Amino acid sequence: MAAATPRRQPTLDEVAERAGVSRSAASRVLNNAPYVSRPTREAVEKAIKELGYRPNRTARALATRQTGIVALALSHDDPALFADPFFAQVIVGVSAVLEETDLHLLLCLASSGRGRSRLTNLLQARGVDGIMLMALHGDDPLTGIVDRAGLPVVHGGRPLHVEPQWYVDSDNLGGARLATEHLLALGRTRIVTITGQMATQVGEARHRGYREAMIMAGREPYGMAESDFTEAGGAAAMKLLLDRHPDLDAVFAASDKMAAGALRVLSDAGRSVPADVAVVGFDDLDIAAQTDPPLTTVHQSIQALGREMARMLLALVAGESPTSLILPTSLIRRGSA
Repeated sequence: MAAATPRRQPTLDEVAERAGVSRSAASRVLNNAPYVSRPTREAVEKAIKELGYRPNRTARALATRQTGIVALALSHDDPALFADPFFAQVIVGVSAVLEETDLHLLLCLASSGRGRSRLTNLLQARGVDGIMLMALHGDDPLTGIVDRAGLPVVHGGRPLHVEPQWYVDSDNLGGARLATEHLLALGRTRIVTITGQMATQVGEARHRGYREAMIMAGREPYGMAESDFTEAGGAAAMKLLLDRHPDLDAVFAASDKMAAGALRVLSDAGRSVPADVAVVGFDDLDIAAQTDPPLTTVHQSIQALGREMARMLLALVAGESPTSLILPTSLIRRGSA
């Protein structure tokens, strides 16, 4: 009598298909990895039992090789950036989520050639399990470097002219429109704007929100000066706008730090705020409550931005497919407008 044909062992792909999850998610359940949702774990364990799947020990050993490190990379070359109130709050948010895991956070500055080379080497060596990107400008080479690495990637904000697969962003366009509509509702008609760098998506979106609000109100945008999101840059832009448009009656500055610089220049020029010129900022940083007068501004939850970036990356590392997020913004009214 002929020997019975040995029963073929089911594969991990078949387990994933039966469970309705990705192969990487099934692998992480099999290896008892963290950051896997309960429904995913239960579905995979059920499929393993139903199919009688037995893991290959060698493949399992390879699959569990994780670094325990995730990176936050910024297209910037100044270490002082990490003391910036905005990025400091992002880091607080990211760290709050990672503290609940065994993952460590690596901070990388990668705008210079040397910085990009170091990051490239790190990614090629699989020195991290995933990466978060922020502060990208235009066609930033950092995007290509990270894409080629084939690691989970989450963008904090979006690159200009590119829609990444996974990102967390604030409603920059809607917030800028809200700020400008508030100034229009106050009866201001000669509203100028101080933008951030127009080579960034956030700078372009906040400028577009201003323009849309003006045009929808039947008014042409009155004046614009590009700056760099710093207090000194905001002061320089305000001086320029006063020279060009001495009759301006309102300013929308695309960040609180630029608005603080603008307030200082307006005071030096003898312009009363808000009687002569109303001013609105964006971000709702601590400085907004400390200016004279306190700054009306657009609030975005910066720590939430960091938290959601980290949560999204953890989901990707776990083999899941999260949904990108745009966080809401709101107007905080204070004394400047």
